Amino acid sequence: MIDPTVVSLGFDDYLSHVASLTDDTLIPSEDRMVRDGKVPSDVMDAIATAGLFAISIPRSHGGLGWTMQQQVALTMEFTRASCVYRSRFSTTIGLSSQGILDHGTQEQRATLLPRMAEGSMVTAFALTEPDAGSDAAALTTTATEDGDTWVLSGHKRYITNAHWADLLIVFARTGGVPGARGVSAFLVPRNAAGVSTCIPERMNGHAEGPVAEVDLDEVRVPKSSLVGDSLGSGFQVALRGINHARLHVAATCVGQATRMLEETARHLDQRQQFGAPLSELGAVQADLGRCFADMEAARALTVEAARAFDEGTIPRHRISAAKLFASEMASRVGDACVQLLGGEGIVGDHPVPRMWRDVRALRIYEGSSPIHERNLGRAVVGHVGTAGVLPDTYRVTRGTPAAES
Repeated sequence: MIDPTVVSLGFDDYLSHVASLTDDTLIPSEDRMVRDGKVPSDVMDAIATAGLFAISIPRSHGGLGWTMQQQVALTMEFTRASCVYRSRFSTTIGLSSQGILDHGTQEQRATLLPRMAEGSMVTAFALTEPDAGSDAAALTTTATEDGDTWVLSGHKRYITNAHWADLLIVFARTGGVPGARGVSAFLVPRNAAGVSTCIPERMNGHAEGPVAEVDLDEVRVPKSSLVGDSLGSGFQVALRGINHARLHVAATCVGQATRMLEETARHLDQRQQFGAPLSELGAVQADLGRCFADMEAARALTVEAARAFDEGTIPRHRISAAKLFASEMASRVGDACVQLLGGEGIVGDHPVPRMWRDVRALRIYEGSSPIHERNLGRAVVGHVGTAGVLPDTYRVTRGTPAAES
């Protein structure tokens, strides 16, 4: 349940509240999280009470209703702590809630969104399969009509939060239609008969918030479980959530880079070598300066994409560019910081090497870097060929401006 005093806060005060949560609760709990191998329940309660499950859900549906620019600012603040914390509510604020908000029925919105906002209903976004990752339109999970029910069968892989979710949004093929047009989205309770999940024995990063495998063995759900009013709209549901989540990932990368740089700079200022702090060496300063510029470029790109988002049209190419650049940036910054830490970067409990391992996954989540590069390259060629300008362009054009897409 969200603390009622939080609901009444203006944005600046709420941002300060989240900064205090990050400094006073999230960061100090990281060692305990690592030791226990999971996010402590009292920390999850604090996250829910602070309203972090609610930041993207409108106030009319029990959320806090912050704009995308505000969500990005909040994300950059709370992801100064381990990004594992964010993973525990990320599927709710982006992937799941936004698809339901824009494409769900009135009953689905009224029933689900308030529970999602207060953190009492954790959701998972079950799209990826063993043979349908980047090529999600190749998924083979099926949903077959049988009287008043849908029967779902298939296998999902790498599904964040699925092992402890209350509700899964499952994407399945309906009517035997090939490709993206044959995909629909369904609401499936995690405890429904025929649903089983398991988590991997090893995670290379995000170890305290592992993804899961999901088996669907003739799972029966009512007809009302279809998201929206029509079959074949599953990819519209998915892309609405994915574009939202990609901007959150980009902001997460900025938050993680901020923390890694601050931790590393403190270490370098205290570590004496050659009769002076390491921070006074020109080569060290050059590395730090390059990392800072890289981080600020990612911050500016992410904030600008969020601003365009709030204008009313989802700028998918700018979002893709922000996610690509920011996730690659976080890995570059993490690698540089581990190198600057020396032995401390590979031995012991310093937070930077742990964060370095965690941010590596962000180059894969919500579309891997090679897929974003390919898609952006195709968009560049296609838009210049048809409109004479780049996609989502800033360029001033004479006559009728080229349409954004």
